[in-house]
Amino acid sequence: MSRRVLVTGGASGLGLALTRLMLDRGDTVRSRALIRFISVITGMRLPDAARVALYHADFVGPALGAWTQAVMRGPSGWTVAERELMAAMVARWNSCAFCVGAHRAIAIRGLDPAVVDACLADHRTAPVAPALRATLSFLEKADRGPRRAGGRRRSRGLRRGATPAQLADASAVAAVFGIITRYADALGFALPTQREFEKSAAMMLRHGYA
Repeated sequence: MSRRVLVTGGASGLGLALTRLMLDRGDTVRSRALIRFISVITGMRLPDAARVALYHADFVGPALGAWTQAVMRGPSGWTVAERELMAAMVARWNSCAFCVGAHRAIAIRGLDPAVVDACLADHRTAPVAPALRATLSFLEKADRGPRRAGGRRRSRGLRRGATPAQLADASAVAAVFGIITRYADALGFALPTQREFEKSAAMMLRHGYA
């Protein structure tokens, strides 16, 4: 099975069938055994995001995992939950149901679920700090097109309490999940149940992304 077929096949027809085989089996005996072991231990199907990291790990796993770990768990003026909320927001703007569910499930472990859901509905009216609201508006404009997130939007975020470092950190979250949401949908990630999202959230908080 060539990597070219998997990438260009898309999420329909033969491409989807090959992708599902890839995500279910992995490409080595070791990765298949690890997928099965983790699934048995957790009592659920290992989410496709983790399966991708085990398939041709040299292609996407270590580099993307290290980058995501640094962005989401490294030192920052934003809490882990706030960064997970940002990831969920990027997923919402890109209509990625898998990533919305996955990162919402992590965010609500550090933020009020009602606040998280209010942000996902409309961050402009959600009961969050002005700095976070302005930063989310900045990220939304950047997601729609980098030229829209110019100096005026950045200045608004700074006026409302976000620091330059916080805006840079938030931009890094948007950048990495701009990639992840797109390949999640391109590969047709299966949508876990709410209970599976909750189990995965606990795992992600314990082990991180790397």
